[in-house]
Amino acid sequence: MSFRSDKLLSLIGEDFKDKSTDELIELFRKYLENGIHGLCFSSYIEGQGPGSIITEEQIRKRIKIIQPYTSWIRTFSCTDGNELIPAIAKENGLKVMAGAWLGEDKEKNEAEIENLVNVVKEGHADLVAVGNEVLYREELTEEELLEYIQRVKEQLPQAQVGYVDAYYEFINRPAITEICDVIFTNCYPFWEGCHIDYSLVYMKNMYYSVLRQAKGKRVVISETGWPNIGTAFEGSEPSTENALKYFINTQQWSQEENIEIMYFSSFDEVWKIDSEGDVGAYWGIWDKEGKLKY
Repeated sequence: MSFRSDKLLSLIGEDFKDKSTDELIELFRKYLENGIHGLCFSSYIEGQGPGSIITEEQIRKRIKIIQPYTSWIRTFSCTDGNELIPAIAKENGLKVMAGAWLGEDKEKNEAEIENLVNVVKEGHADLVAVGNEVLYREELTEEELLEYIQRVKEQLPQAQVGYVDAYYEFINRPAITEICDVIFTNCYPFWEGCHIDYSLVYMKNMYYSVLRQAKGKRVVISETGWPNIGTAFEGSEPSTENALKYFINTQQWSQEENIEIMYFSSFDEVWKIDSEGDVGAYWGIWDKEGKLKY
């Protein structure tokens, strides 16, 4: 192999050209069973979604499924029972990136913030995320978000506090990058229409563009993944093979360069069809029943 092609392969990732689906599954299982850095965690079961009340029993059941395979979990909310997840994860030896979901409902925001602060004070969170893509959804102004983050930082002076959004928000909004102790960036080549063959280098470009803006601050990829079923988005094709390739490349890079990645997602979530179309239901490593898909 020439230097040029070797360099290209290191950017694109594993050479999958001659690998069968069975061989991809074998590689996938190797990385999963060796343990990955982190997983975005959902405990919603069939018929549930945001606003549903989550029970301790279903949280424990799902934590038990993923616990052997990951060091971290990321949570998205601290209301409706989701505030129970960090303590249960800690009982099972997992580190926790705990999140408060913010939106247009100011009363709900207050409950999220209050519960998040309590979770951290009780020792159940290692990283703290104040809001998730609320700027992308245009549900809060930058000034409102800054106020929420500042309030949490004042109540939790020892905590590592940040905000989750698409990579470009941290480039375009220096005040948000400045206030965060740690940067949580969502990197989705799929949603930018990237072909699977170039998805790893695309994600690397996303990550390193944020790293430059972070000026020495810790940067965590808070979400990335690839669906296995659904309608194509420009050059991005959902398929079993592409989902496997993306997972393998992501984990290989994570291990080789010590990149902290919370892979999206742990389980398939049917409710996401309403906001993301048919692909929304198929981002999980496990299916909606909790069975490993590959």
